Amino acid sequence: MTANLARMPEQPSANRMRWRLAARLASLLVAAACSAQAATVVYVANADSQDISVLRLDKSQGVLVPLDTVKVGGTAMPLAVSPDKRFLYASLRSQPYRVTTFAIDPTSGRLTRLGESALADSMANIDTDRSGHWLFSASYGGGTIAVNEIGKDGIVGATRQLIETAPNAHAIHADATNRFVLATSLGGDNVSIWRFDAQRGRLTPNDPPLLATPPKSGPRHFVWDKAQRFVYLLGELDASLAVYAWDDQRGVLRELQRTTTLPAGFGGKPWAADLHLSPDGRFLYASERSSSTISMFRVDPATGLL
Repeated sequence: MTANLARMPEQPSANRMRWRLAARLASLLVAAACSAQAATVVYVANADSQDISVLRLDKSQGVLVPLDTVKVGGTAMPLAVSPDKRFLYASLRSQPYRVTTFAIDPTSGRLTRLGESALADSMANIDTDRSGHWLFSASYGGGTIAVNEIGKDGIVGATRQLIETAPNAHAIHADATNRFVLATSLGGDNVSIWRFDAQRGRLTPNDPPLLATPPKSGPRHFVWDKAQRFVYLLGELDASLAVYAWDDQRGVLRELQRTTTLPAGFGGKPWAADLHLSPDGRFLYASERSSSTISMFRVDPATGLL
């Protein structure tokens, strides 16, 4: 499932119905809050039906209420919300590869298409830098990461940098300082570490440039804690979950803990998918597809350990 959450001012609605997603979906979940009194709007990318579902979370009943369905004219998969919550970006993984920019209505959360721009490849993951001026993307099939400029109007522009990585690049995100960018290589069993020049939109290798992960672990998705002291990394191929200390001065990762997201007694082939920290940072959730489970971990606030 590819879903993005953005919080908008609460709007009354008489249509309180349970929403079941019938389409097959990709996998990413990002939450964004605008105010303490805001409602939560959920954006779900539907790959097969080539559209985006716009839903409102009714927190009193724990249901999703459909607001709109927006056609995108391509295989919509990874989504990203701009830091100021004004724009939604949807990567289309059918040819021609491109990214569509939508304006988010600040009251209703509904989407208005603003434009489309070419992407260098089929991108498995997209995200903006902390300023919202640059779009990062990672291509699983192409083994590349890229940087595109974002205009003052919020529309993504041309590719400014394309870098070949180890096979199967999967996720790419900037740290809170906007000085470092991490990208996973599932096929290369590593996390590449880049210094980022936010003025020019340029990535250069850090020193050291790579963190090696265990063979055939298949690093997939990762997340920083809110204080930017720790990084949590999920391995797709072995369903491992690793905790790293993060040095935000040197851009260095140091492993502290390694555990599993598999349920006890599981004997099948691991196929881990995604992970997310709760907004208060107390709990971490990781999904595993072969066992159809979500594992829940308590986070030690002092050590970051699970």
